[in-house]
Amino acid sequence: MKNSFLFVFIIFLLTFACSSDSSSDSDTDSNISDPIIPSNLVLDINIIGQTDSAPNGDGSGLITCSANASDAVNYEFRFGGGVTEQSTNGQVDYNFTEEGTNSYSVYVYAYSSTGHYTSTFQTFNLYVEGEGSTATWSEEFNYNGVVDSDTWTHEIGNGDWGWGNGESQYYTSSLNNSIVEDGVLKISAKKEDVAGYEYTSARIVSRDKFEFQYGRVDIRAKLPTGAGTWPALWLLGSNHYEIGWPECGEIDIMEHWGHNPTVIAGSIHTPMSHGDTWTKGTINISDYHEEFHIYSIDWNENRIQFLVDDELYYTYAPSPKDSENWPFDQEMFFILNVAMGGSWFDIDPEFSESTMEVDYIRIYQ
Repeated sequence: MKNSFLFVFIIFLLTFACSSDSSSDSDTDSNISDPIIPSNLVLDINIIGQTDSAPNGDGSGLITCSANASDAVNYEFRFGGGVTEQSTNGQVDYNFTEEGTNSYSVYVYAYSSTGHYTSTFQTFNLYVEGEGSTATWSEEFNYNGVVDSDTWTHEIGNGDWGWGNGESQYYTSSLNNSIVEDGVLKISAKKEDVAGYEYTSARIVSRDKFEFQYGRVDIRAKLPTGAGTWPALWLLGSNHYEIGWPECGEIDIMEHWGHNPTVIAGSIHTPMSHGDTWTKGTINISDYHEEFHIYSIDWNENRIQFLVDDELYYTYAPSPKDSENWPFDQEMFFILNVAMGGSWFDIDPEFSESTMEVDYIRIYQ
C-alpha cells in the first residue's frame, strides 16, 4: 500500500512540474517581439549655396540632411567629433565651422520600434569662409564703359613678333574690344582688318598702377570659344622692364586654348622653365564658355597653388629655392587678354567673334 501511494505521489509531482515548465515557456514566447530591421535607407545631403561655379557651397558651411527608411521611427545623425542629432522625421540642419575646403562624412542610423537599426553615410567637400574674410583689394567692375584708367592700361598693337608668340591679333583700346557692362568686363576678339592684321582684341595691364606680393587671388570669369582663341588671366613681375622675361617671373592663373576646349591650364615661367614650360598643371572644365568659374592661385613665400572653383589641381613648390626657379618674392601686376593664334596652332577660318567675361578680381592677404 505504501509503495502504491509513493508511486502515485511521484507521478503527481512529475505532472505538475511539466505543466509549470510548459506554462513558463509560453509566457516567455509571448513577451519577445520579432525584430524589425529598417530597410531601404536613403540619405540626401544638400549643400547650401551649391552651384556649378561653387560646387562646395557658398561659404556658410550649412547643410541640410534628409533620411528615409522603411519601418524607421527615429534617426540619429553623426557629424564627427562625437556630435550627434536625433530626428523622428529624418530632417536635420547642420553648420560646419572649420575654415577652408574640407572633406566630411555624415552618418545616419535609422532605428525601428524594436531598437534594431541600419545605417549609411555620405562623403562630400564643403567650403567654409573665414570670419571677416574680406578682400584686401578687388576690382568688381561695378561701372559701365571704358575700363578704370586708375587701375588699367591698354597695351596697343601686335608687340614684338606677335607678343613673343607669333599671335595674329592687333590689340586696341576700342569699346568694340573691351567694355564694362552690367558689372562685367568683356574682352572680345573679332575677325576684322585693322593696321594690317586680320583680328582685333584687347589686352589690359595693371603695371605701375596696381601691383602686389603674396595672397590668394580669385578671378570669376567665363571664357571665349572657337579654335584659335587664347584667353589668359596672368601675372608678370613688376621688374619686367628692368630685367626682362623670364627673369621677372610669370604666373598664369588661367590659360585656355580654343582648339583644346575642355582643358584649363595653370603655369609657372621662370629662368629654369619657360616657354613650353613643364612647371604647369591642367584641369578639365566642360562648360568653360557657358558658366562662370572661379580661377585662383594661393601664393606665399614657399609655394603657389592653382585652383578652379576651389579645387586644387597643381602646386608649385621648388626646394631649395633660388633665382632660377623662384623669382616670386616681389610684387607682380595683372594682365587680362584674349589672343588669337600662335606659332604652334591655327585659327578656325570660320571664326568671327568671341568674348571673355570677367565678373571680378579679388585678393585676400
